[in-house]
Amino acid sequence: MNPLENKNTETNPWIAISKNIEKYQKPSLGRSLWQIANTFIPYIGLWILIVYSLSISYWLTAFLILLAAGFLVRLFIIFHDCGHGSYFKSQKVNRFVGMFFGILAFTPYDKWHNQHMRHHGTVGNLDKRGVGDVWTMTKEEYQASDKWSRVKYRIYRNPLVMFGIGSLYVFLIQNRLTKKDMTRKEKLNIYFTNAALLIIFTGMSFAIGFGTFVIIQLSILYIAAISGLWLFYLQHQYEDVTWFRNKEWNYRTVALEGSSFVKFPKLLQWFSGNIGFHHIHHLNARIPNYYLNTCYRENSVFKEVKPVTFMMSLKSLKLRLWDEQIQKMVSFNGRQ
Repeated sequence: MNPLENKNTETNPWIAISKNIEKYQKPSLGRSLWQIANTFIPYIGLWILIVYSLSISYWLTAFLILLAAGFLVRLFIIFHDCGHGSYFKSQKVNRFVGMFFGILAFTPYDKWHNQHMRHHGTVGNLDKRGVGDVWTMTKEEYQASDKWSRVKYRIYRNPLVMFGIGSLYVFLIQNRLTKKDMTRKEKLNIYFTNAALLIIFTGMSFAIGFGTFVIIQLSILYIAAISGLWLFYLQHQYEDVTWFRNKEWNYRTVALEGSSFVKFPKLLQWFSGNIGFHHIHHLNARIPNYYLNTCYRENSVFKEVKPVTFMMSLKSLKLRLWDEQIQKMVSFNGRQ
């Protein structure tokens, strides 16, 4: 029996640790404001430098665009934390800041976070796939599919399509559209986000020229989008991940066995807002990103989770099916 399934807090260490780490979920106003300042201000500053660099050196412009994309990823992490209600004590402030940074990240606040909450409630559940996740078929499903379904799945799981085309599609097109099954609140928030982006595009086009703005904005967004999707992919698509059927699923189990610990160099860890500690985040989503590293450092039990390194992340691109027989991710030819 999996020890995580034991509901007795005296004999189940993971239930005990989930209670112990509740102390990290109290946001610090000072740290939140400081993180916003050291992320938002440099992002705006880089935008100004990029515009001026165009008359100096395109190589300098390219470097500044790459740097700005890193800060946009970090802004998205703040947006993400606001949706979990973990960044400020006030939910009104969380919503205001989250919506503002969502506009900068081309992402409607309500739509994205409603899907993300469903992701937290269904991640790693083979019987509840399809919302807020990377679509993953089992080996048996793939083998039983018709030829056209296999072709579509292969195209979807191709890294060039998933990250190259998919990143722009998600942020430029998918995030702009409403659907019939969305709530009125979600639809209104999408309209609001689209209108805000239109105002920004219009204002910046008058300020620096439409072509110049589009090239800079799309370059920053594209690099940030690829990086963000890559991070999201690694969080639940890796060699040692575990999937469960609904009757065996619980959030504590999937937090430690279905969510990764991606070990980044310190600089990348900073730009990614500690999201590499994703196993801790799924165990308690109310912990602000700036406390995840401290939580990891002060609780040795989290270090038992094998980290995903850069080389392991490259290997994960070949793993596209879940084999229920051997309980492993495998490639299309069945290899691990």
